Amino acid sequence: MDTIKQEKVKRFEEFIDRRLKPDLVHAIAERDKVFEQQKIFSDLRSNIENLEKNNVTNLKTLVNIGSEVYLQADVPDTTRIFVDVGLGFHVEFTWSEALNYISAREEKLARQVEEYTRLIASIKAQIKMVCEGIRELLQIPPERAY
Repeated sequence: MDTIKQEKVKRFEEFIDRRLKPDLVHAIAERDKVFEQQKIFSDLRSNIENLEKNNVTNLKTLVNIGSEVYLQADVPDTTRIFVDVGLGFHVEFTWSEALNYISAREEKLARQVEEYTRLIASIKAQIKMVCEGIRELLQIPPERAY
């Protein structure tokens, strides 16, 4: 009987280590990527709002051309900007069009964060449930919450 219990405990532990924990790590990493995208769009929104507020029509800036090498750039007309919409495509927008696009993307990103958060909570609950099953198999008394 003990060998059967030990085998079941071993299979449960392997399931946690080989399936649930990697799934949890992956879900957290994906949610972190979405958080990074949210930060990028938030920064873009604030930059556009600053341009509008200060009525900036031309701009001098530094552009990273790779390997932390910067080049000075002169933007003669800032009324239109290019926004990366994904898959290597950039779309030319006016400031108001860009703000509308950013709002839509921020809503989508917020939904993705919620989905990943629910997935993470579900995986954590599965891990806890399997651990509880192991505890019952080993007939260890439950810990009391104070």
